[in-house]
Amino acid sequence: MTAQAAVHRTGSAAFVRTAPAPALAPPALSVGWLGWLRANLFSTPFNAVLTVLTVLLLAWTVPPAVRFLLIDAVWSGADREACLVSAQHPHVGACWAFVRDRLAYFTYGSYPISGRWRVDVFFVMMGFGTAWLLWLDAPRRDLGAFYFFVVLPVTSFFLLYGLPPLGLPTVDTSRWGGILVTVVVASVGIVVSLPLGILLALGRRSRMPAVKFLSVGFIEIVRGVPLITVLFMASVMLPLFVPPAWSPDNLIRALVGVALFSSAYMAEVVRAGLQAIPKGQWEASAALGLGYWQTLRFVVLPQALRVTIPNILNSYVALFKDTTLVFFVGIFDFLKTIEVARADPKWATPVTSATGYAFAALVYFACCYSMSRYADGVERRLAVADRR
Repeated sequence: MTAQAAVHRTGSAAFVRTAPAPALAPPALSVGWLGWLRANLFSTPFNAVLTVLTVLLLAWTVPPAVRFLLIDAVWSGADREACLVSAQHPHVGACWAFVRDRLAYFTYGSYPISGRWRVDVFFVMMGFGTAWLLWLDAPRRDLGAFYFFVVLPVTSFFLLYGLPPLGLPTVDTSRWGGILVTVVVASVGIVVSLPLGILLALGRRSRMPAVKFLSVGFIEIVRGVPLITVLFMASVMLPLFVPPAWSPDNLIRALVGVALFSSAYMAEVVRAGLQAIPKGQWEASAALGLGYWQTLRFVVLPQALRVTIPNILNSYVALFKDTTLVFFVGIFDFLKTIEVARADPKWATPVTSATGYAFAALVYFACCYSMSRYADGVERRLAVADRR
């Protein structure tokens, strides 16, 4: 029956419905949470099997992890005795008391205690500059870019390394460590890799043989070796080819190695974005009278970088995690400080190592997940124009 009048005739009499028939409710299995489960988790027999296996895997792994990290965890204590099995604690989980006791070392490394305020100021400046630059609606983002790429690096160097005329004692980079080193190495690699990668990608597409040959040679050689090889080359081999007075600091060598390595991969990411731009974009720009560099700046590069946001993010996440490799060349990054601290006899327990690695995993996950969420937000915002 429809909302219009329905007629039923019996002989010569006619019966007319004056009210619409009530709407029928949808099937119970197609709406609500049951409908969602059926559509997303049990839509096919194969999906149903995968769902059951996933639930079983979570039931097998999540409860023990929660029990170790939270329920049976030890949150306070002065030494290893707090994290040992005893009559009062028959089940001992993560020794978070160890993390609390060594948190300053995980953050600053061997940086002098009297100068750790300088590291705190650096973190605040880094956070302020990052927020200003990444906030798409922030006022005067041009000033934010100048602050982040010019003011912050220069100020941070003198702040962390020292400037005796201004009363900042020199702190050799061999005493830097922990999260400080991880942030410095990752920041330099991330900031340098994109512009250098763009130049290498443009050089690889260049029609000038010399520029193309050098760009292709650099990209293929650097991509053909592991990062640890580049770090060993920068840390061990470089001093053999230059006079001792010209030999750069060990941390500077690692920064250069990481930046060059990441830029080679970033070049291929940018090149993929450039190849995705139709030839008509170049022709339309030429018809408007735009030169080569104007076309790149205003037309091609914005579109190419937008297309490759997921790949750029993937490279940044991989770079952030790869910073742990610098400890192979004697630099005390965040993971290296955990390696050293877990060997301290004061906290030598069966759960100390697992707790330290769990803490490192949580920190790395939090940083990488934050980058991923921000990139997703930017990607959704840039995709609004495509949906209109």
